[in-house]
Amino acid sequence: MLFKLGFLAVEWTDILDIVVVAFVFYRLYRAMRGTIAVQIFVGLLVIIAGSFVARALNLQAISWILRALTDIWVIAFIILFQPELRRLLLLLGRGRLMARFFRYSISETIDEIVEACDEMSQRQIGALIVITRTTGIRMIIETGIALHAEVSKQLLLSIFNPKAPLHDGAVVVKDRIVEAARCTLPLTSTLKMDGFIMGMRHRSAVGISEQADVLAIVVSEETGIISLAEDGNLQRRLSPEQLRAKLLTHLNVSGKPAIDVILKPGDDALGPLE
Repeated sequence: MLFKLGFLAVEWTDILDIVVVAFVFYRLYRAMRGTIAVQIFVGLLVIIAGSFVARALNLQAISWILRALTDIWVIAFIILFQPELRRLLLLLGRGRLMARFFRYSISETIDEIVEACDEMSQRQIGALIVITRTTGIRMIIETGIALHAEVSKQLLLSIFNPKAPLHDGAVVVKDRIVEAARCTLPLTSTLKMDGFIMGMRHRSAVGISEQADVLAIVVSEETGIISLAEDGNLQRRLSPEQLRAKLLTHLNVSGKPAIDVILKPGDDALGPLE
């Protein structure tokens, strides 16, 4: 026994139990933060609390109704929070411990991608590149045209050439291979981020980063601005050097220096086609 609180004996296992539950709820909150799921979650908590109050006050009719609702709350929770639960599991899988078991072999690919993005940025050619990490996205790949070609600057420039038949959609890269082009990505429900009104490319990049363990690079056709989406967040106005540093850091490439990315202030809201 560690100590006593009145008639309650507190053990080390109790402390561990509380810490684990608190960690799970914290991760769940981070996964749901900024979404409508938070309001639904609060509603479920109100129903559960109301059920306890009704039982304490011996309100039979209300207690029966709320008990019927709480009996199916686990199933309802899984159905309502399916995207958030998936994001929570992805957050857990992206930790440093899991990173020790998964190594990424795309260090030779990063320079090709960055150089291609730099040139497309200067020429204001729109692009959307998805780099997979610990998990694959086969269902996304199946929506596009399979390529299975080695990554190169020339290949990416050819794909995203506005006159090319494969330029519309996303390119999926795994290791040193472009697996598919013209892929369709899920859209995030978020329309604005830090005052920036996201267009289809940016919403697609954020959407796939919410649902899978990937990095998504966006080159704006309207402004040439390079952005990077990860874990439902979007970092804009990246220089080629900053993009390279971010990719080296987030893809766990060893032996490379990590450089802090400083975003320029004053993001202007852009049109929906960016």
